[in-house]
Amino acid sequence: MAPDNAFELVSTLALVGWTLLATAVACKPGVMRDRLLQMSGRFVPLLLCTCYVALLVQHWGSAPGGNFGSLEGVTTLFASPGKLVGGWVHFLAFDLWLGRWMVDDLEAKQRSRWLLLPCLPLTFLFGPAGLLLHCGLFAAPLPRAGLVEARGE
Repeated sequence: MAPDNAFELVSTLALVGWTLLATAVACKPGVMRDRLLQMSGRFVPLLLCTCYVALLVQHWGSAPGGNFGSLEGVTTLFASPGKLVGGWVHFLAFDLWLGRWMVDDLEAKQRSRWLLLPCLPLTFLFGPAGLLLHCGLFAAPLPRAGLVEARGE
């Protein structure tokens, strides 16, 4: 598949995944929500991972001198359109997987799912910034007693 076509395909697939994830967050708990979470947060990211591996294999050797050892090496690596699309898919797959993790993390902490509203779009657009916001909003403080016991006080 040509890199331009692959880019359009994986970008659309990721957008569908994020839409399904947002829909799942808005749904009340039940079978439909579980299916939406499974599709958006597991199936679509794994499909993106499959596309990534296919692109990696298809464009292997397309960037002679490209490597991860220096900025110049990475620039050379991503000068290949096929490798650049592979890098894009890498972001799309991990950010969507991370979005699902955020939903699971919030539910484990028994917090309102509406608190994800600022985190999920930020993760979709700027992955690490969304994770940082999520962790900042939802990080549970360490219990004081556990710290005291760990230090032997």
